[in-house]
Amino acid sequence: MANIVMFIILSVVILGSAVMCVATKRIMRAALFLLFVLFGVAGIYFLLDYTFLGAVQISVYAGGVTMLYIFAIQLVSKRTLQGFTEKLNVKRMVVGGLSALAGLVLVLVILLKNQFISMAISNEEIPMKEIGTTLMGADKYQYVLPFEFISLFLLACIIGGIVISRKDK
Repeated sequence: MANIVMFIILSVVILGSAVMCVATKRIMRAALFLLFVLFGVAGIYFLLDYTFLGAVQISVYAGGVTMLYIFAIQLVSKRTLQGFTEKLNVKRMVVGGLSALAGLVLVLVILLKNQFISMAISNEEIPMKEIGTTLMGADKYQYVLPFEFISLFLLACIIGGIVISRKDK
């Protein structure tokens, strides 16, 4: 019963922070709400006794990615951010809604095709060793190469930020 209550609290925090992250007009508040979302996801990992994934979520995403966003925000001049307002565009809202609906349908098709829902109902747990092997393996359907490409991409972003922030004399 306590797990269900904690899950409900974490899901409310995650959903509320995600909505506020998208809805706020101040970019620093959006970064703060993103941090709350990432901490909430880490809380769900800890609730499921996936302590390794929870620690990775806090250290890599909540710490690293959020700090990267905040540094990128700080590199942008205040004049650029002060005059930035965007008007409501119905066409963009419709396209965004249709894209979200297509993403939801895609996720549901994947869940149904791979029988994840039936596994969740029957309480089959995936062992942590299998998750670790899948994340760090180099075989087919394993994720070490995309993980390395993402790390190179983040390194390129950091170098680009340093080059942009450097003052020309």
